[in-house]
Amino acid sequence: MCSDKTTDTPEYKDTLNLPKTDFPMRAGLPKREPAWLERWEKIGVYDRLREKQGRKPFILHDGPPYANGHLHIGHALNKTIKDMIVRSHQMMGHDARYVPGWDCHGLPIEWKIEEQYRKKGKNKDEVNVVDFRRECRAFADEWVGIQREEFKRLGITGNWADPYLTMAYDAEAVIADEFMKFLMNGTLYQGSKPVMWSPIEKTALAEAEVEYHDKESFTIWVKFKVAEPADHKLAGAHVVIWTTTPWTIPSNKAVVYGDEIAYGLYEVTGTPDECWANVGDKYILADNLAADVFRRARLDDDQWTRVADVPASDLEGIGLAHPLAGAEGGNGEWDDIRDFRAADFVTDTEGTGFVHCAPSHGMEEFELYRDLGMLEQVITYNVMDDGSFRADLPFFGGKFILSRKGGEGDANKTVIDKLVEVGGLLARGKIKHSYPHSWRSKAPIIYRNTPQWFASVDRKLDDGMGEMGDSIRERALRSIDELVKWTPQRGRNRLFSMIEDRPDWVLSRQRAWGVPLTCFTKKGALPTDADYLLRNADLNARIKAEFKEHGADVWYEDGFKAKVLDGIADPEAYDQVFDVLDVWFDSGSTHAFVLRDREDGTEDGIADVYMEGTDQHRGWFHSSLLQACGTKGRAPYRNVVTHGFTLDEKGMKMSKSLGNTIVPEAVIKQYGADILRLWVAQTDYTADQRIGPEILKGTADSYRRLRNTMRYMLGSLADFTEADRVDPAEMPRLERWVLGRLAELDAQVREGYAKFDFQGVFSAIFNFATVDLSAFYFDIRKDALYCDGDTLRRRSARTVLDILFHRLTTWLAPVLVFTMEEVWLERFPGDDSSVHLVDFPETPADWRNAELEEAMAKVRRVRRAVTASLELQRREKVIGSSLEAAPVVHIDDKDTRELLATFDVDDLCITSGLSVTGDPSPAEAFRVPEINGVSVVFEKAEGAKCQRCWKILPDVGAHSHAGVCGRCNEALS
Repeated sequence: MCSDKTTDTPEYKDTLNLPKTDFPMRAGLPKREPAWLERWEKIGVYDRLREKQGRKPFILHDGPPYANGHLHIGHALNKTIKDMIVRSHQMMGHDARYVPGWDCHGLPIEWKIEEQYRKKGKNKDEVNVVDFRRECRAFADEWVGIQREEFKRLGITGNWADPYLTMAYDAEAVIADEFMKFLMNGTLYQGSKPVMWSPIEKTALAEAEVEYHDKESFTIWVKFKVAEPADHKLAGAHVVIWTTTPWTIPSNKAVVYGDEIAYGLYEVTGTPDECWANVGDKYILADNLAADVFRRARLDDDQWTRVADVPASDLEGIGLAHPLAGAEGGNGEWDDIRDFRAADFVTDTEGTGFVHCAPSHGMEEFELYRDLGMLEQVITYNVMDDGSFRADLPFFGGKFILSRKGGEGDANKTVIDKLVEVGGLLARGKIKHSYPHSWRSKAPIIYRNTPQWFASVDRKLDDGMGEMGDSIRERALRSIDELVKWTPQRGRNRLFSMIEDRPDWVLSRQRAWGVPLTCFTKKGALPTDADYLLRNADLNARIKAEFKEHGADVWYEDGFKAKVLDGIADPEAYDQVFDVLDVWFDSGSTHAFVLRDREDGTEDGIADVYMEGTDQHRGWFHSSLLQACGTKGRAPYRNVVTHGFTLDEKGMKMSKSLGNTIVPEAVIKQYGADILRLWVAQTDYTADQRIGPEILKGTADSYRRLRNTMRYMLGSLADFTEADRVDPAEMPRLERWVLGRLAELDAQVREGYAKFDFQGVFSAIFNFATVDLSAFYFDIRKDALYCDGDTLRRRSARTVLDILFHRLTTWLAPVLVFTMEEVWLERFPGDDSSVHLVDFPETPADWRNAELEEAMAKVRRVRRAVTASLELQRREKVIGSSLEAAPVVHIDDKDTRELLATFDVDDLCITSGLSVTGDPSPAEAFRVPEINGVSVVFEKAEGAKCQRCWKILPDVGAHSHAGVCGRCNEALS
């Protein structure tokens, strides 16, 4: 085989067809990639793709990132997957539009502005709300600009000139309009129930805004004395409750028990020096938990005894005294008898077997007393929006559950100390447990009863869109199963269970930066009254028009209520609601103002794909589904693709404190964006994936191998013209086999891209490029490409290389957007040229030939045995090159011998000669254990070394050109 090195006869070097290309082996991506970005923008690649006519639209709807900080590795993963989806579908013949967007409203931005105020000593509440909102808008706009450039640097294609922003006037108008559809169809209602509340941020939170972290909490065992009836056999005994939220004791209104639990009456018979129990005290406890309770109370096993069974029938009709009842200075706040009844949520697996009920701060208790019609008797309003007790609450007024920085406040300790003082405590301790926190402020949250606006998920909607069901929940569940494909499938199960069990949607937030709940309530009316909400289509149209022209800020301007109600209703008869919408309603509504309303949207307002991280099953996937089922009657997507979280190389969550974060900017600076994109393509994004220095080194190595493959093709195709092209039917069998592999791979690539399986696509292409091409086909055909004259073999090989070039560059273009552009322009330079403007070439399925594939599989088995035998000779220094060999191959199977006779087997094995025989193989023959029936006897090639191709042949020196073989002599002639 020939080599790139200078030959022994210098005058022959220039006669070789050596590769010619300026394509560098060193990519230099960090420095070169920005130039391609500028080029794409200059020639308008995205807009030119939109000009292609007659293509079926394919829309990936962008889940909006939040506009408040630099990109992290999760952003890079997310946007790169989206980009590969869009680019691959475009190149498969679709009109794949991509409108990037941003979530711009909400607490994180508001929080940043408040932080700026605090540093300046300003009070947000003293700033005009419109001015405050304008500062939030400016902050978001600045980060949109920063993030846009960071996303573009990743090579993300899209309509960057006209993205969607939830704070754009037209978007705010549509969000308000979508909310008013809930108002009109009866979904909206105002209710008072315990909601997740952030005292630090002074607002209600949705489940999607909550994350769970370990928290150390106080835990207390509290005594409620049996007070009624006075002559009851259990009178004077104490029911003991256990809670991890001592601050809820002042709001206690009841205790509940389980009617299937075995209870006993226990008496204290002795006490240690430090103990809140007294000899003779009697306690009612669940039998399974009594020993643990007494241990917590510091009583030894011989200091208490069980004196009687307490069947559930003995507990019926009992009334309990609150431990603070009759306390001096309590002003009668806790003197009422506490309700005592059975409830099905009580267990005897933890605590005492009894549950203390503060229905204002617990959903199960709230629902119990709601269903009993007793909410008015048990709801309290002791906790204010900042997490402090109301100022006039005896003993505890002004105490905070949390400190202003989110740590432990003084409320719990004050409650515990008071219980100790009045003799209401049996035991106390601390517990470390998983506890909900705000994912924005990172501070713990509480459950707090407060009037909020809700969207019912179970009310029957009379909106004429009942094909998928009559309620939001029914429509959502049927959409999940009947209308949506899930990648991976487990995403379906996760979202289905969430929708199946979720409560009504809390829409309201007590903040300033967002789209307001554009509704009016009648003064003096109750939320349950039919005329409580003003429902008027003309009013809704006015509000929408005002928002579209002036933005949602206009809602807060003086005189707005009178202006929009003019001629419709008396402004003095109605109150204007100033809560803002949950930002998940904003992003959940994007299907309306992006997919439905934009010219580059869809006719039916439904996206082909929503693609986000697995956390969005409770976030954007979830809110979009609920919102669309309320206003469209179905899911707004046909496919939902989910990716996992990105971990470090050891599988640990990334954290600044651990120092294991990988920042996209740093990766791009060191390696280039294409390496980051290649990492995405190589990983199974449907699960959690890992990234780190060693992983990126491996990715860069894969990239170099691919780049080498592309460089080889470019060099061999330097002067290829259409005159060199050979019809596949005329090609040698080796070339026809390569075309067959291409046809097979074409189907894999298209199917993989259609299923969003980028790992599968890249793996198939990479294995083909490195195993079938570099290690096999290129290795074999290098000799013919370099040394042949104008032969059919060489022209066929170059035709195949041209066919390979067009497919590999386009197939890899959605992944390696910069590199494949560089490769493409190396062959097809021009001001308007770009690989991203072309489609995947059509590859004839009839290129595949099952008989030839089977034959080549047999040939490759034999080749493996030969090359393995020669490698042994090379290691033992018997030969330096395989061209020094002319082995004898013993093959038992006659059909295989006859098959090999139809191939140039010495070329296939890169030897100067090779003979095949059916004779029995000698004992010393080389064998590969897994290749049965094939053995190799090494023989050195006979003859002289051709000074042009380096083969050792008997005819060297017998031709008109000195020192060459017959093939080279013909080429020189």
